Amino acid sequence: MPFDYEKFKALAHYVCYRADRTELGATKLNKTLWYADISSFLTNGRPITGETYIKRQYGPVPKHIPDVLEALQSEGRILVRDAGFYGFEKKEFLALKRPDLSRFTAEEISLVDGLIHEICCGHTARSISELSHDDAWELAEIGEELPYYTAYASFLGEITEEDMAWAREAAYSEAVC
Repeated sequence: MPFDYEKFKALAHYVCYRADRTELGATKLNKTLWYADISSFLTNGRPITGETYIKRQYGPVPKHIPDVLEALQSEGRILVRDAGFYGFEKKEFLALKRPDLSRFTAEEISLVDGLIHEICCGHTARSISELSHDDAWELAEIGEELPYYTAYASFLGEITEEDMAWAREAAYSEAVC
């Protein structure tokens, strides 16, 4: 699926609108967008937005997020400000207008709502960052693109002696027949 800038912008706006502003910072916004696209890709074979995600120190980051946040601010849809948070600085996102959901299916919005709840209510910025450091993230270099298909790397397991025995038997059976 090609990248849909307007849909990505609408999704970022929606996350800022739906999430509790005290719980949503830049890390959780980035992870919600990442997991929305990856979850849709794994479930439906296509991401919601087609955004490109880049490996950064704290996990995958949408390539176009700086431009999108700037556009949303200049359009008067959101306000981004720095806020104190338990002795740290974090970005706070205030939605000033309702988002346009016409680009999304009900299934996509339901998926995103569940992710907003899970990420914003069930994680700290640190815990969701650590969770996003999966096998796909580990295989990439900082600054490298994380293609959607790399999500399948998380499903790989250790090859056991039992697996090797099965493979040998399968190979032998093929050779004999």
